[in-house]
Amino acid sequence: MKENKIEIPLKVYDYEELSEADCQLIDKAKEMTYHSYAPYSHFSVGAAALLTNGEIVCGSNQENAAYPSGLCAERTTLFYANSQYPDVAVTTIAIAARNESGNFVEQPVSPCGACRQVMLESQWRGGVPLRILLYGTEGIYELSKVEDLLPLCFTADDME
Repeated sequence: MKENKIEIPLKVYDYEELSEADCQLIDKAKEMTYHSYAPYSHFSVGAAALLTNGEIVCGSNQENAAYPSGLCAERTTLFYANSQYPDVAVTTIAIAARNESGNFVEQPVSPCGACRQVMLESQWRGGVPLRILLYGTEGIYELSKVEDLLPLCFTADDME
């Protein structure tokens, strides 16, 4: 038997250490948590994506009493970006969350598996690395590409 260890590069920043552009994305993601529709989980998530043309598109989680019918903030954002700007790559996505008490989470929240797969496909579609910023009041995680968030990922190449 052979055993491998997978390690990922992860940078952790304080808000003040971020560039102005990254602060703007984080602020928009935080703002979008207030547009969330989360009457069941009471967990509000917002996302903001920067496109190569300079546009910023945003989204928030939208729940439904029939749980599978809801959608996460990351997917509402990326699906909107890809449908409105089909030939423009997404370069960065920022994600923020507020808990049931209405406070922003201390530690960054990581996207669910479905969102990770959609992020991977969006990165593949755009042909450039999709950088990820995960906001927490105690620090902001930066991942330089989706594979860092989703090691051993499944891609279209795996179906050939």
